Amino acid sequence: MENHNVAYNFFRTTELFSDNDALFYTNKFSLSKSLSFGELAKIANTYIRDFRKNGVKRGDKVLFMLRYSPEFICSVFAIFAIGAVPVLIDPGMGLSRLLHCISHTSPKAMIGIPIVHWIRLFKKSYFRSLNLSFSTRGFIPPFLNIISIPAPDEIIKDEKSFGDEVEFMEDTDLAAIVFTTGSTGPAKGVEYTHGIFNTQLNMIKRYYDAGPHHKDMPCFPLFAMFSICLGMPCVIPDIDPSRPAKANPQKIAETIIKHNVTFSFASPTLWQNLADYCIKNKIKLDSLKKILMAGAPVPAKLHRELKEIISEDAETLVPYGATEALPIANFTGSEMLLETADLTRRAKGYCVGYPFEECEIRIIKPETGKINDISETKQLKTYEIGEIIVKGPVVTKAYYGLQDATEFAKIADKKKGQLWHRMGDMGYFDEKGRLWFCGRKNHIVNTKNGIIYPAAMEAPFNIAIGRRTAIVGYSKNGEEIAILVVEGKYSPNELKEIREKALKIAEELNIDLRFSQIQIMKKFPVDIRHNAKISREKIREYISKINMNF
Repeated sequence: MENHNVAYNFFRTTELFSDNDALFYTNKFSLSKSLSFGELAKIANTYIRDFRKNGVKRGDKVLFMLRYSPEFICSVFAIFAIGAVPVLIDPGMGLSRLLHCISHTSPKAMIGIPIVHWIRLFKKSYFRSLNLSFSTRGFIPPFLNIISIPAPDEIIKDEKSFGDEVEFMEDTDLAAIVFTTGSTGPAKGVEYTHGIFNTQLNMIKRYYDAGPHHKDMPCFPLFAMFSICLGMPCVIPDIDPSRPAKANPQKIAETIIKHNVTFSFASPTLWQNLADYCIKNKIKLDSLKKILMAGAPVPAKLHRELKEIISEDAETLVPYGATEALPIANFTGSEMLLETADLTRRAKGYCVGYPFEECEIRIIKPETGKINDISETKQLKTYEIGEIIVKGPVVTKAYYGLQDATEFAKIADKKKGQLWHRMGDMGYFDEKGRLWFCGRKNHIVNTKNGIIYPAAMEAPFNIAIGRRTAIVGYSKNGEEIAILVVEGKYSPNELKEIREKALKIAEELNIDLRFSQIQIMKKFPVDIRHNAKISREKIREYISKINMNF
């Protein structure tokens, strides 16, 4: 029988490319280091035996609080190999939400950097379930009973075969709990199976040509794990993955040039900062062949600017999906610039491309409550805007410990024994079978003059004004009105000009917008992971607080 444990893929790849460079990184002394695939396997094997020896067993939930490092990659695969379940939470979501997620999952063990163990000392109630704690280098008081895991440099040569180290897992067995960032609602733990991870690996290889012929710079730790499994050498960039907007574009450019990076996935914000820097300093990133970006709508401007700094045969790509279902569609920057950018400028939404063969996507009439079976839905026609749902092998089946949220997000197909996921997005299909994104369902502004889809209708305002805008709903006398908020700080004359431009666009789009309904906010609140998704909920709170007479 086939072993579906995703760690099996890791060890098979590391054995195949044993002597090849696998990982390039900077250690704590700011020295450039590298590890081969074979060395990664030896480190992972050492961690497997250390974790097992200290009591980590199949099915145990293991909280990860490590920096983006070789230790993170190797210890995750070690936990997979044991059949235990990594709990992966973005620490950038904020301490209170982080602690809530930890308490909710009740992990048995934790692998963390020293500071996390100090936090645990003062927040004991959130860590009650822990009876095993491991740490990387750093001072830990002895009374905390922390088990140190060796650094890569400390691990001795290990000749032991990997074959009997990897626990046998079915494709339906729980592999990991990956938390959403909570950028559009409370953070939820998404249950990933080994089968889903392996399907994602195959799709990344098939659709993005990922493999040993590329050198990757993944700006999210989880994607480094995929790359290693595909035999693709990885460069760990000098960034905080939870704060991509703060990444130094000069360092990123230097890393790409130094290592001849050909493949990279990062947030649109990071790519925009890098494009601005390279254009200003006349720097070309000729080695790059594939640039992937996701997490928020990508404007044509960014595709255009990136194409100025990469070679003619390179391509920008935008996968579409969510933590609960990824990837489900893809679009290229070339096709966007040639065919769809003008439609986006005219408030038709953002084209997110063609669904992958493995996935079936439908547009259904929106419903506010739970949908028990797919037979209860109404499938909409071409160009009709509705709720996006998807089924396929990358669709997760549940949120950990959240039955109500699971029942709301999933739609059963009882006849076929399948499950659909509600993306929470609004969109439509065009005549070519391409999927278009019009915004989040809970961001719709339902005015007396019609429905406004903010993500779609903001585009012409952004272009005309030259700044980011956000359309949010505001309740007035029992009716919802649209408020246009413009990011920045302006003089009275500039503000007058902005409002005049906005009113002209609103008239063209038939949006009921008055002078007083155009407001200014110095800095938009954005999501943590990508620094690109605008937090409309926080903007709405801001509008309510200023108490204007609209």
